[in-house]
Amino acid sequence: MKQTYFTPGPAELYPTFYQHLQTALDEQIGSISHRSQRFRDIYRFTDEQLRAMLNIPASHAILFTGSASEVWERLLLNCVEHESFHLVNGSFSRKFYDYAKALHKYAHIAEKPFGEGFDYADAEVPEYAELVCVTHNETSSGVQMRTPEIHKLKRKYSKKLFAVDMVSSAPYPDLDFSVIDSAFFSVQKAFGMPAGLGVWIVNDKCLEKAERLQRYEGSVIGAHHTLPALWKNYQTFETPATPNVLGICLLGKIAEDMNTIGIDTLRRQTEEKARMLYKFLESSDLYEPFVKEERHRSQTVIVAKTNKPSAEVISAVKQAGMVVGSGYGKFKESQIRIANFPATSAGQIGVLIDELKKIG
Repeated sequence: MKQTYFTPGPAELYPTFYQHLQTALDEQIGSISHRSQRFRDIYRFTDEQLRAMLNIPASHAILFTGSASEVWERLLLNCVEHESFHLVNGSFSRKFYDYAKALHKYAHIAEKPFGEGFDYADAEVPEYAELVCVTHNETSSGVQMRTPEIHKLKRKYSKKLFAVDMVSSAPYPDLDFSVIDSAFFSVQKAFGMPAGLGVWIVNDKCLEKAERLQRYEGSVIGAHHTLPALWKNYQTFETPATPNVLGICLLGKIAEDMNTIGIDTLRRQTEEKARMLYKFLESSDLYEPFVKEERHRSQTVIVAKTNKPSAEVISAVKQAGMVVGSGYGKFKESQIRIANFPATSAGQIGVLIDELKKIG
């Protein structure tokens, strides 16, 4: 039986992915050189589609890595000499913090319990922190920090670099890139593609910091995919090393399809589907929303507490041809996570809700 994946990544493939993959295979995209004009045209096209979708200004480059977690390391090496600051309220925001410690940075932390969110007023950024690390959507706990709150925090600390993890929410968040210095995501979630490609949106202020650090004797900003090297190659739509050419090509095509629908429409559809799910959870005897504060509830990863072992719920819906995610970490047995990405429709969400209702 063909399954519909409501897992928070890897997730359901975007409906047009199969068609674009076949075309790319027919055109032998996987074999072309990353120094060829053909690749430059592919990179340029993908850049144009993402730039239009997310309203990315000319001050920012769009760079490609192997994963979003690689971007954590690149940001910390290239933009932090000594100190970073992290808002932590789940497992992935904590991993970003853990990367900083592993790289011997002095990492400050503001922490909320699992399932609670941040508002602008909750964070006091230390004086000497160089990079503020914010997670828009915490995949593990289903918590979001609303974009106006992120923007207000940046404006309060305007001289500090801000990086936003939007791995499990892009393209939903309406980030103001005239304010935000860097953001990043991977393609196996809301863009409905297989894993293996990270997208790093980063501005010239971050580049200036990396170049300054690079000049310091004894300073290390990395030996592979440094920001100056990525940026230099980006000027001609190339990459320092051979990238995931097929992934970059497919991302451009899917972004084009999303632009045809329109980002405002995609965001509205995301919110409508999220309302369906939260309304059901609030009215159910078997489930309830894990995140209590409505303003902190993710629109793209809905986390529900289950009043029976989550494995039973997951097994039951799988019999009906649908796959939902388990809770994360210590919540594996008591929660389910439901991805609300563009690849699944309101109709499919409705069918999932109907199946969840049948479980007694």
